Amino acid sequence: MSLEKPQFEILEGFLKLWRLRTSQTTRFARFLTSTRSMATTTEAPTAGLEAGASTAAVTRPKLHGRAFYESIGSPKYILAPMVDQSEFAWRMLSRSFIPASEQKNLVAYTPMFHARLYKDTENYRQCHFQAVRPDDSNDATGTAATPTNPTPTTKPWLDGNPAIDRPLFVQFCANDPDALLGAALKVAPYCDAVDLNLGCPQGIAKKGKYGAFLQEDQDLIFKLINTLHKNLPIPVTAKIRVLDTRAATLAYARNVLAAGASILTVHGRLREQKGHLTGLADWETIRWLRGQLPPETVLFANGNILQHSDLQRALDATGADGVMSAEGNLSDPAIFSRPPDPGTETREYWRGKDGKGGYRVDAVMRRYMDILHKYAAGQDPPSRRPLFVFGDDTAWMEEMDRAEAEQDEPERKKRRRDVTNGPKSAKSRALSPNYSAMQPHMFHLLRHFVSKHTDVRDLLARSRAGDLEAYERILSMVERKVAEGLIEYEARGAEMFAGDEVLGPEADAAEVVEEDGESSRGAVKRCKRPWWVVQPIIRPLPKEAMAKGAVSLSKKDKAKLKAAGNGEAAKEEGKEEEVKQNGEKEDQSVQEKVLETDDKLLAG
Repeated sequence: MSLEKPQFEILEGFLKLWRLRTSQTTRFARFLTSTRSMATTTEAPTAGLEAGASTAAVTRPKLHGRAFYESIGSPKYILAPMVDQSEFAWRMLSRSFIPASEQKNLVAYTPMFHARLYKDTENYRQCHFQAVRPDDSNDATGTAATPTNPTPTTKPWLDGNPAIDRPLFVQFCANDPDALLGAALKVAPYCDAVDLNLGCPQGIAKKGKYGAFLQEDQDLIFKLINTLHKNLPIPVTAKIRVLDTRAATLAYARNVLAAGASILTVHGRLREQKGHLTGLADWETIRWLRGQLPPETVLFANGNILQHSDLQRALDATGADGVMSAEGNLSDPAIFSRPPDPGTETREYWRGKDGKGGYRVDAVMRRYMDILHKYAAGQDPPSRRPLFVFGDDTAWMEEMDRAEAEQDEPERKKRRRDVTNGPKSAKSRALSPNYSAMQPHMFHLLRHFVSKHTDVRDLLARSRAGDLEAYERILSMVERKVAEGLIEYEARGAEMFAGDEVLGPEADAAEVVEEDGESSRGAVKRCKRPWWVVQPIIRPLPKEAMAKGAVSLSKKDKAKLKAAGNGEAAKEEGKEEEVKQNGEKEDQSVQEKVLETDDKLLAG
C-alpha cells in the first residue's frame, strides 16, 4: 500500500517521536541504575565522614531543569550562598536540625567563590573548599589525588561529601566565561550544580564587575551561563535580583534560562536595596514571574524569611518551587526544621509561658562546637553535662566561678594552655574556612544575647579563629547565663522584661500589628523572644531608618533636591542612589559590622 506524501510525513513524525521517547526512557533507566549504585545515606549529618567509598567521578547522564531538580529530591528549602558564611560546618549545623527522613528537602550552597582566583590559585582552593584531605595524596597506583583530580580510591572529606553534604551547589562570581568554566570544572566532581552569582550588591562587586553589577550586560551573562551549560558535566544555575520594572525582570529571567540555567533563584529586592535600605522583598513580582515563565521552570524565591513559618508563606505567596534563607539562617540555623509540638520539647528547645519558643542559644552553640571538634579539628568533642533546665541541680555553677578566676592568670600561661586541645597548628587554623567563619557566626547567633551580656561580647571580640578552647570557655559562660536567665524567668515571669513593649508585663498579647512594609513593629512583635533564644535580627525599614537618622542623603543628592525643588529629582533614572550611613568607619571590627545587621556578609 502506497502512502500519500502528507500521510508519510505524519507517520515519519510518529516514528521520530517514538525513537525520542525510547531514547529518553533508556537514559532515565541508566540514570536510575547509576543513582542506585551511588545511593548515599540520608542520616543526619553526624554520620561517618568517610561513609562514601570514593570521590571518583561517576559517569551519569547530565540532567536539565525540572528533571535535574527532581533527581536531587525536589528540595523546598535552600540554604543561601553567603560570603564566608555558608561553609561546611554551618551547613552541617543547619542540616543537623532536620530529621533524616526530610534531609532531601534542603539543598545548600557554598559561600561565593571568586572564579578566577579559584581557577588559578591552589592556596585559594585549599582555603575555601575541602573535598579531599590534603594528605590523601596518592592512590594504590601512586597517582596523585587532588581536589580536582580524584582517583578511584580517593575518599571524600568535608565539602560535598556524598554521605553528609548533599545536595550541594557551588557558587562563583565571575565576568570571564573561560575563568568560570575552569573553576567550575575543578568543583564538578564534588557537587550537584554550579551557580553563577548575579545578585551581590556590594561595592566590591561593583569594583570587580560581578554579581548584580553584571545585570546591564545581558550578553555577557548569557555567555557565562551558556559556556557552563555546554561544557560542564553537571547543571548550571543562577541567582538574580529583580530589576526596576517587571518587564525588564522577565526579559532578564528569560535570558538566563535561554542560556541554559536549570534553576533560577530570584531575590525580590533591587540592587540598591541593601544595609539600612534593604526593605521588604517583592514577593508579588516573583509570583508574576512564575506565571510568565514556562511551567517547567524551576524557580527559587529569596527574601523576607525571618522564621520557619515564613518559608511556607513564601512558597504560597510566590508559587516558587523552593524558598531560600540567608540572614534568617545565620540568626537561627534551625529555621528549616519544624518546631516541636507543645509538650514534645527537648532540653534544647525552650517554650515560654505565653506558648512562644525557640531553640536556646547555648544548645545551638553546643552543636556548632561539636561539629567543629569532630570535622574541622578531627577530634572527639568534650564530654558535656545535660543542658540545664529549671529544677536541675545548680552546684555546677560554683565550678563556673572557679573557671572565671582563670581570667586573672598571666597571659603567657593562658596561651600555653589554650593550644593544647586546639588544632595542631596555626597554619591548619588559617587554612580552614570552618575556623575563619567562627567569630562572625557567633556574633550573628548571639546578637540579642551579647546586647545584654557585654562581657561575652568582649570575649568574642578578642577570640582567634580556630581557638576551640577559647570558644569552649565562651560556651561555658553562655550556658551559665542562660541557666540564670531561666531561673529568673521561672521566679518573675514577664516582670524580668519590664519596660519591653513586646516581652514585658505591659505588652498586649492580643494586639495585632500588621506587617505593611512601612514599619518593622509587626515583625518585631511576631518574632521577638527572650535573649536566650535564637531569633532573627530585624533591621528598621527604610522610612524608619531615615526618620532615626540611620540613613541620610549624600551631599550630591541634597544638592539635586535643592536645585529641583522637589523630591522627584533626587533619584536620577538609571543610576544608583547614593546614601551615607551615619557613623560608618572603615576600620570597624567584625562584631560592629554584624551588630549593624547590614548584609556585607551576604552574597546577594
